[in-house]
Amino acid sequence: MKVNIIGAGISGLTAGCYLQMNGYQTEIFEKHAIPGGLCTSWKKGEYTIDGCVHWILGSDKGSSFYKMWSELLDMSAIPFKNHTERLELEVENTRDKYGSNIFHLYTDLNRLQEYLIDLAPEDSAAIKSFIHPMRIMQKFDLPPVMDDLPLIPSLIQGMKMSRYLEFLYWFLKLKKQTNFTFAATLKNPFLKESFQLLYDGEEVNMMILTMPLSSFDKKSAGYPIGGSLSFAKRIEQAYLKLGGQVHYNTPVKKVIVENEAATGLLVRNNVVHASDLTISAADWYYTVFEALDGKFVDQEILDLRDLKKLDVFYSVMQFSFGINADLKEIPHFSRFPLSEDLVSPDGTVYKRLEVHVYNYDPTLAPKGKTVVTVSFYTTKREYWIDLRKHDRLAYRLAKSTFAEKILTLLDKRLGGIRDRIEMTDVATPATFQRYTNNWKGSTQGWLPGKNLLAASPVTHELPGLKNFYNSSHWNQPGGGLPIAISTGRSIAKLICKRDKKRFKTRDF
Repeated sequence: MKVNIIGAGISGLTAGCYLQMNGYQTEIFEKHAIPGGLCTSWKKGEYTIDGCVHWILGSDKGSSFYKMWSELLDMSAIPFKNHTERLELEVENTRDKYGSNIFHLYTDLNRLQEYLIDLAPEDSAAIKSFIHPMRIMQKFDLPPVMDDLPLIPSLIQGMKMSRYLEFLYWFLKLKKQTNFTFAATLKNPFLKESFQLLYDGEEVNMMILTMPLSSFDKKSAGYPIGGSLSFAKRIEQAYLKLGGQVHYNTPVKKVIVENEAATGLLVRNNVVHASDLTISAADWYYTVFEALDGKFVDQEILDLRDLKKLDVFYSVMQFSFGINADLKEIPHFSRFPLSEDLVSPDGTVYKRLEVHVYNYDPTLAPKGKTVVTVSFYTTKREYWIDLRKHDRLAYRLAKSTFAEKILTLLDKRLGGIRDRIEMTDVATPATFQRYTNNWKGSTQGWLPGKNLLAASPVTHELPGLKNFYNSSHWNQPGGGLPIAISTGRSIAKLICKRDKKRFKTRDF
């Protein structure tokens, strides 16, 4: 059976790998010249700029994601960097008991708890209540691999699943807690301000913090040395070795539909590629409203289009600098306040700077040199997208003007690096949309709603259309690599079930 797949991002490559393992003939059609989609890096001179991965969930044994990654590639062959600190955060108005205004978010939970209690013994009970749920999470395979259960679990399987009731108890207890509400329980002014500023003053559900920390502690959320594109290419090579085929520089113009069933793809130069099944691992909006002309929708899909149920995840402004210095003494990831507001050309006001120093990945720059990246979220993506579309000169001027402001701030922070700058690169929402086709320049699909337990409104299939499936990080709010791989795997398994085939995998 022939399956055409739109998009060679992580989800498309994953679905292709699993289908090849199960005897399907697949071909992937990718608009870009390289694999990975948003999981990407790019070269500029002798420097490599990473645009995605800070850590991979499942980088070591002990999680279902490690098992899934290992079905695709040899995880033991990938060198991972596990940081001792997730973040160094400079607070503005308080200092700790030792006179420092730097908050350290350690990745080792024992060390983190000892550090927090040392700074604020009066908050010991609250601190332990913060750490304890992460220990509970570590007892379970998160997220639970439940797709192997039949629709009506047996008694034994039900008893196994009952283990997760303990996790569910803590999940329900924490689902309404935010960094703000937790900070409100603290007596120590320094810790209170630190937790309030963990996300640059934004109020965020604590599960967004505690779930990754539980994996960091287990050394199962490391950064892959070589960066995002190198990681994506490993999956591409697995797909090719399994007999799959990728057509690069081949944007898909339309999904061909006959008798309400997808029968093929129309690509550039009006070439038709017929197939029995079609999977779109591409952007959700493009798939539904452009490749399929909005013909297979219901009210729920229209509400998604009109942003009535979910908002689109933020886009990113990313400024990267190649510096002729190793910067080994600089923390790899830090945030600090600015003495005055920084105003973006799109009107967004930033009060803090986030600096990522890649002094731990020797593959991204020549020896003795380093890539430094400053990133900002923005919701004003249309400004950049429209400016590039209608006035390319003004777009370039806006980028360079903002980059100069960033460089001035960075020069002060890092101790005079301006004269050592050898490369400057600016990526905007227009950049992400141009290269990945993601709607509004979104970097992670949908922004999660307040209810983290809510079912995703995005389904694998479209109403009224046969022989067609969606598979991308748009299938689940929050997006990212974990959603991309799990969705690709689920789609392949769903197709096998449809064809009454036993779903097969392999392990390295």
